[in-house]
Amino acid sequence: MRSVRSANPALETLEPYDPKYLPANAFLSANENPLDVPADVRLAVKREVRNVAFNRYPDPLANDLRDLIAEANGLDRDCVLAGNGGDELLFDIALAWGGPGRTFLNLPPTFSVYEINAQLTSTNVVRIPRRADYSIDEEAVLARVEAGDIDYIIVTSPNNPTGQLADEAFLLRLLDATDALVVVDEAYFEFSRRTMRPWLEKHANLAILRTFSKAFSLAGVRMGYLFADPRVIREVAKVRQPYSVDAVSQIVARVVFENRAKFEPGIKAIIAERGRLMNELGAMDGVRPYPSDANYILFRVSGADAVWERLYEQGVLVRDFSHAPLLEGCLRVSVGTREQNDAFLAALRAARKE
Repeated sequence: MRSVRSANPALETLEPYDPKYLPANAFLSANENPLDVPADVRLAVKREVRNVAFNRYPDPLANDLRDLIAEANGLDRDCVLAGNGGDELLFDIALAWGGPGRTFLNLPPTFSVYEINAQLTSTNVVRIPRRADYSIDEEAVLARVEAGDIDYIIVTSPNNPTGQLADEAFLLRLLDATDALVVVDEAYFEFSRRTMRPWLEKHANLAILRTFSKAFSLAGVRMGYLFADPRVIREVAKVRQPYSVDAVSQIVARVVFENRAKFEPGIKAIIAERGRLMNELGAMDGVRPYPSDANYILFRVSGADAVWERLYEQGVLVRDFSHAPLLEGCLRVSVGTREQNDAFLAALRAARKE
């Protein structure tokens, strides 16, 4: 039997993205909405799916969904692009604005997929690490883009995994300081209530990424969308996989978006629970929570490895960042239901006593 030749050398140092899913009683590791889609919305989805012709390809650009999202946000269809989760759109941005001889500016610690995408597309990566409190080193970023060689930058707001919003005044200065594509990843926008959408028409180099995975309980469906100038949307559409958003996902997202007001009580409950968790964590000796505008809280704790193990033994799964660069000693907990959060707090208190 013949052997197979080596894969692309660029893959040699890469590890597959691993969210480290494990069986647990309380899944508080992946920033999912702890509540599923409301029952009446699920029934509406089922009615719509009955009419799908499975033998036909879907609308390649999900135009019905684009129209809904565009209208709700005061935009034309040409300013909106749907994708197979925000992850597909992030990779498409790396394909369209990255590549050999081009440069991506990253602000670690942040979502690891940004840099993975850059490496996969042979894009040069420049890193401006965040400060010790995980705020953006704004002046360093602005000074670096003055060199004129940055092709795109992604600023997550709120940032994952650290939770803080980017300052709007800084983002506006950044947009004015460079012609690089500035992607503001607003995956957790519904929990922060802050958006760069009002500035979209004034800045051709601004793109805004959002998702149905978090606030709208559709992590299992895979649907994201992008706001940008039509010229940016056209370029991203050129590298997009054909028919990347299947017909069923388009229907699910459309029905959920039409019923998005029904998710508002759950979003408010998560925001309230986030505040309660912050207060409880802040009162624990040896635990330092970082302020969050998202549906998760990053916290530093002594003996993080042992604490993670103890939590998991009690059926609570949180995300372990304790060995990640710039996040040493940190764990991240997603905001769950009140019962899940109580189980997490009880397990953490027990782990701290031990």
